[in-house]
Amino acid sequence: MGINDERDIEANLQIGPTELGMVRLFIYGDGLEIPMDFEPEEAEEIAEEILAAVKGARKVKPPKKGR
Repeated sequence: MGINDERDIEANLQIGPTELGMVRLFIYGDGLEIPMDFEPEEAEEIAEEILAAVKGARKVKPPKKGR
């Protein structure tokens, strides 16, 4: 399974600080819960990667429907 493979799974994402000063990404859905805690510096790196992916995605022209 790669990043371009589509799956028919629904999940929710919550992001927020913890009482221990970490940043938590909490993914949940369909009986699955994945808490992922990061140091603030790690979270900033993740945010930068997300923004870089946004810029890359904006450059991609999606295939026309019906093809």
